[in-house]
Amino acid sequence: MNKLTILGFFLVVLACKQTPKTETVKKPVPQEIDESKTKYPDAMVKVFDAHGGLEQWKKQRTLSYVLPKPELSETHTVDLWSRRDRIGTEQFSMGFDGEKAWLLDTDENYKGDVGFYHNLMFYFYAMPFVLADDGIMYSATEDLEYGGKKYPGLQIAYESGVGASSKDEYFIHFDPETHQMAWLGYTVTYQSGENSDNVKWIRYDNWQEVNGLIVPESITWHKFEERKILEPASTVTFEEVGLSETSKPKGFYEKPENGEYVPIKMN
Repeated sequence: MNKLTILGFFLVVLACKQTPKTETVKKPVPQEIDESKTKYPDAMVKVFDAHGGLEQWKKQRTLSYVLPKPELSETHTVDLWSRRDRIGTEQFSMGFDGEKAWLLDTDENYKGDVGFYHNLMFYFYAMPFVLADDGIMYSATEDLEYGGKKYPGLQIAYESGVGASSKDEYFIHFDPETHQMAWLGYTVTYQSGENSDNVKWIRYDNWQEVNGLIVPESITWHKFEERKILEPASTVTFEEVGLSETSKPKGFYEKPENGEYVPIKMN
């Protein structure tokens, strides 16, 4: 072996020794976090799941249904993301454009309180999913008993300033086997602005599947004595129920040209 060959071999070995080793850095794999598992009590998550799940609910943009009242049927439409709404009848219409409530009633047929009524039935209908709204506080409550069966539940309260009636309270009770919603207790503070211990009770036991979600076909108010629930008093049926991932045109919820804005009382 000549001197040039030996020198070349030496240079190759030296270069190999000086070349730094490349370390493989493993990038962390992003972990999906189920918001419902961290934000809500376990019992509430099970109720949401029993009705199709929050993920499916949050995909929906527009909810509509018809209240077939004997004197005048009402078509209710709600944008589930903005909570704008509209109620249409043959005699009048009303709604909420995202900031103000309005009424179109040229013949003065409507005698109620638009600020109170425009989204009232929506909150009863969209149970239990509206109990996932921001600003809600959950706490334990005693079981509700009816017909010899006990229904576990949660008490729902709102942070101050949330909604038009932040002093309202709700009590959701569910079937212990299926976790489907069974009862809703609620107080009304819109008119008085004061806390109330007069809890009214609605039974939820008639369901239908719409677009992968379990929603009411009808709900029934019951007579009561405090937490003792008595016989049925009245039932509201929901027809032509629709859930869509498509929004209505921008002007659908806006005040018509001949309509008037109506104040909403805030408690």
